[in-house]
Amino acid sequence: MTDASSAPHWPGSVALVLASSTGGVGQHVRSLARGLTEAGASVLVCGPAATQDQWNFTAVGARFAPVEIPASPTPADGRAVAVLRRALADTPVDVVHAHGLRAGLVAVLARPAAPLVVTWHNAVLSGGLRGQMSRLAERIVARNVRVALGASADLVERAAALGAADARLAPVAAPTLPPPRRRRPAVRAEFGVAPDRPLIVSVGRLHPQKRYDVLVDAAARWRTRNPAPVVVIAGSGPAYLQLAARISATRAPVTLLGHRTDVADLLAGADLALVTSDWEARQLFAQEAMRAGVPLVATAVGGLPELVGDAAVLIPPGDVDAVDAAVRDLLDDEARRTDLARRAAARAATWPTETDTVAALADLYAELAPEPSTRTR
Repeated sequence: MTDASSAPHWPGSVALVLASSTGGVGQHVRSLARGLTEAGASVLVCGPAATQDQWNFTAVGARFAPVEIPASPTPADGRAVAVLRRALADTPVDVVHAHGLRAGLVAVLARPAAPLVVTWHNAVLSGGLRGQMSRLAERIVARNVRVALGASADLVERAAALGAADARLAPVAAPTLPPPRRRRPAVRAEFGVAPDRPLIVSVGRLHPQKRYDVLVDAAARWRTRNPAPVVVIAGSGPAYLQLAARISATRAPVTLLGHRTDVADLLAGADLALVTSDWEARQLFAQEAMRAGVPLVATAVGGLPELVGDAAVLIPPGDVDAVDAAVRDLLDDEARRTDLARRAAARAATWPTETDTVAALADLYAELAPEPSTRTR
């Protein structure tokens, strides 16, 4: 989709609440903070101090109140509830919009006076006690929000099944990347990639959900190809040490780059993009890769099939053989890569943009707060 001809407008006040985030949720909240501020809203972001350090919400016009909501439940959650309640009392708002289950639970327990919206960004995949606690939190959140938004259709269905009275789809648009700062040869030279050697890129948090172990195991098989592909993974997270050990043990041609701010450059140098997750909604890197016209191999999970359509190669999750075969087939078929690149760019042009996303939320907030206050300005 293209940006709306007229910019969205909503003159009310909203609190955007998030938990610890080094990836897509933080990026999305920053995008919303910027867009809503430009739409005339007063925006308060509540979340861990580290999220302000990384995403700098105040630079796009929002105010920030530190509320330490860790990624996993802890005994400190009670304090987070009290701090959020105090922040909302100090700065009354017309709508509270929490992003993710952790932030949603804290927001529900804070019992805000304003209507509460919660966006489901992720599915609960963990088992054991943690999984049980997360599923209980899902149920509590679903039954205590005015509107539950899902980033993909399966999340909307999940929220409705858990008792949400009003569950709606709210696709998350990837912020537009800046133009690459470096040319393709310069990017490839950083990793010692010769012109005839394939460069495969993946970007995401180093977390078990992303299943980079599957990618590493597949990449180990590509050492015998001539020329052998080079694989780079940009991102940080708790699985770093395990992945580094696996790369060393298998002698896979994979480099962990850590956190990068030059994804546009990495895509400019790439021959293929790869997503191996067990689940995703509308993964931001998949959107970025397709917008850049880079052929994409992705797992057929969550919202990815509805996102990519026939413009990417979809494979089952957790299947090393499928990753191996899909990558080999594409590397051996230049015409198919060219066709996928064309399809990807065309498909990306149909997606909601950041402006569309902000406009949809402004309409929702106006529905919930038809006479917004200006008391926070």
